[in-house]
Amino acid sequence: MPDPAPAPTPAPAPAPGRPAPGGGVRLELLNSVVGAGSFIAGLMLYAGYIYTNAYFGHFRLDTFAVGFSTFELVMRSLRLATLPLLEALTLLLLAPALPRLLALLRVERRHVDRVRAAGRAVARAHLLPVAAGALLLLLWRWIQPYGWVAPLLVAGGLLLGQTAAAGPRGAWERSVSLLLAGLFLIWVVALVAGQLGRADARADAALIVRRPAVVVLSTHRLSIAPPGPGGEDLGRGAYYRYRYQGLRLLIERDHRYYLLPVGWRRRTDPVYVVQDDSSVRIEIRPGVLPRTH
Repeated sequence: MPDPAPAPTPAPAPAPGRPAPGGGVRLELLNSVVGAGSFIAGLMLYAGYIYTNAYFGHFRLDTFAVGFSTFELVMRSLRLATLPLLEALTLLLLAPALPRLLALLRVERRHVDRVRAAGRAVARAHLLPVAAGALLLLLWRWIQPYGWVAPLLVAGGLLLGQTAAAGPRGAWERSVSLLLAGLFLIWVVALVAGQLGRADARADAALIVRRPAVVVLSTHRLSIAPPGPGGEDLGRGAYYRYRYQGLRLLIERDHRYYLLPVGWRRRTDPVYVVQDDSSVRIEIRPGVLPRTH
């Protein structure tokens, strides 16, 4: 009679307190995703605040006084997502996979090897962009309005040094480099967001006549200083007796209308704040539309 087949040996159970095989990799990946997501969310909030503060600062308004929610600040940060930026980020994401992409396209092996060698050479020379960025920081006042290039070079060089092609590095050195790269990237975002906010504000102020027109109707005469409208008296029979025209809407927040006169000048002209209540009626009309052909 043949011997019975031996029973399969059960897999050894993981020791108490030690994660199962593969669990540590998944946990590390999860921590990386959560950390990256938190950093991006914080960066978007910071960028939205810098952009909004720069934009409304052109009109001498404080962001906290106007009152914006966290969601609104995050959404305003999307103004930085311009086409050149998205193209540059796409190229950066594709750069590490370029050898594999060329191999899939059946490019000759020697060309693929040259691309790999060039990538390793760039990674090993990561201190060059760091040094170039540090030099541009010393020339800060002469490189405006492109000052953001200096911290971007430093951050890019530090991140290149994190790649395997740059050579082995200690854990402490990697941590410090990542921290510094993050700080320089935050600086880049602040510089770009501030520049973009001021540029957008100047463009809107130059074309203030195209913003929505506002007509203010009031039961009593409003103290609107020049160069604002003096007000038109509609007679005693009208409930809203006084009408003010020639105003443009900057923004409306919590029944407060921030208005600019047509032809507003930043150095001399005020921003009018009108509270919408039972004694005031606000009518919003189209502004002057650009001529179309």
